[in-house]
Amino acid sequence: MKKILLIGSHGQLGRAVAENAARFDFEIVVTDREELDVTRYQELERKIKDVCPVILLNASAYNATTRAEEEVEKAFLLNFEAVRSMAKICRETGVLFVTYSTDYVFDGAKGAPYSEEDYPNPLQVYGISKLAGEYAALNYHPDGALVIRTCGLYGGKEGSPVKGNVVLNLLKEAKDKEVIEVSSVEIASPTYASHLAEASLKMLQIGVSPGVYHLVNEGYSSWSDFAKMLFNLAELPVSVVPVARGERFSPIRRPKFSALANIKAKKLGIALPTWQEGLADYVTFLKDAEII
Repeated sequence: MKKILLIGSHGQLGRAVAENAARFDFEIVVTDREELDVTRYQELERKIKDVCPVILLNASAYNATTRAEEEVEKAFLLNFEAVRSMAKICRETGVLFVTYSTDYVFDGAKGAPYSEEDYPNPLQVYGISKLAGEYAALNYHPDGALVIRTCGLYGGKEGSPVKGNVVLNLLKEAKDKEVIEVSSVEIASPTYASHLAEASLKMLQIGVSPGVYHLVNEGYSSWSDFAKMLFNLAELPVSVVPVARGERFSPIRRPKFSALANIKAKKLGIALPTWQEGLADYVTFLKDAEII
């Protein structure tokens, strides 16, 4: 079995990768920020050399999109400098490097799903820091880096340690309200972490060329339509009121249409379920866990 060193195992994506790795014939070695400070080059180098993985998969990131405007240095430290260090060490040790990026590297002006070939133009510090990380991975390890962009990620019992996730946050809000206002002007490709993990592991199993790949649940939705489907699946008596709550109501500039298209993955025979199927699977998971 090929060995993966997983950084960021406590996040919603990291947990999903760890849970699914054996199904794709990978041995997984997990670590997280309590055990490894990714901002310290020597710690990273020592860990990678001690574990001797075939693949380093980085599921860690700074993802506080709004707070990044005030924590610029921290955002770049985790999303750019740490990624650069990982890429350099992986190149020197012959390790394949996998890291994740975001739909927020785009400005949303296209009005249609973005392909891997579309030109990035981030609107805020978070997106700029993630794009810088992409360039670092690809420039410092050009023959062995995969950058996987995703969008609207959700999964797990608790979601992200920093901000939960959109599903859990909506369910929490529904406990106190019968009517919830949700944006109808922001369009995305909501993606279930388990489906993203499975597709990522499939890519690594078959072997793919270095570069940028998009992996999201197929299709796209406004967040208000997403919320309506969530409450319908969860069988909760909540009314969703679509509102034109866009950039004018946000402390940061967000792309209005940031859906992604899985062009390169499809050519490899890797197909993710639709966003509707992803949400249905997650709701089933939450019901089984007695969270709903």
